[in-house]
Amino acid sequence: MARQKITDALKKGKILISDGAWGTFLHKKGLKPGECPELWCIDRPDDVLDVAKSYIDAGADMVETDSFGGSSFKLSHYKLDGRAAEINEAAARISRQAAGDNHWVIASIGPTGKMLVTEEVTEEELYEAFKTQAVAFEKGGADAACIETMSDIAEACQAVKAVKENTKLEIICTFTFEKTVQGEYRTMMGVDPVSAMNAVIEAGADIVGANCGNGIERMIEIVSRMRAANKTVPILVHANAGLPKNVNGQTVFPETPEDMAAIAPKLAAAGANIIGGCCGTTPAHIKAIKEALN
Repeated sequence: MARQKITDALKKGKILISDGAWGTFLHKKGLKPGECPELWCIDRPDDVLDVAKSYIDAGADMVETDSFGGSSFKLSHYKLDGRAAEINEAAARISRQAAGDNHWVIASIGPTGKMLVTEEVTEEELYEAFKTQAVAFEKGGADAACIETMSDIAEACQAVKAVKENTKLEIICTFTFEKTVQGEYRTMMGVDPVSAMNAVIEAGADIVGANCGNGIERMIEIVSRMRAANKTVPILVHANAGLPKNVNGQTVFPETPEDMAAIAPKLAAAGANIIGGCCGTTPAHIKAIKEALN
């Protein structure tokens, strides 16, 4: 029996649980600075599978893929741009194995690092890079593409269009916002939450939201503004485990699983439909959030 769409499951009113951080997990498993995380999908698939499976075991309804930097632009730093399709398909297959038949795979697409505004890349070049990832994800068994950590509307829209026009994957698109001194939320490119949401919905996104940049409590304000502007679109949040601190030269995310779990019901009440974690979150955080929401 085929899995129902994520959006159809959300229509039943249940809050779904997503996964947590990947990068820190891989570093704990031995990923070295300067090493390509996505190449582990080829060279160390068992370790990548263990990350995905740990989140499923913690109670996540969906799991991402080890493909955040899987665009040809990002992979070119390692001279791997010619292997983009292979790497992204492998990433999807690994998470599909972990997810089994009863959980969703939401394949990660991160920013390319290229700036349209400075004309170092064209919209067509971005589209082709995102298309390569999307087609590979679908071939590898993903259910959705999770376009995340976006700051530029134009780049995000090219990613959404590339997925929509070349696959049957559901489309999630999230932006990273920071709080200004005026108390507003903006991306690095100056985009506010409502403008970001409206633009990617028009481009074809099925689910919108925010990830990274903020702890779970600040996400409540972002979600509230999105929900006030659109009463029906599903909203996903991947919050950090608090704002990072430098402790003895190490980056530490201070929020415990219990801290995040205490706020999760308030985030759901503000209008979030899917709640998971980003930097600093672990399977323990995801397990605590699920228990709090159940």
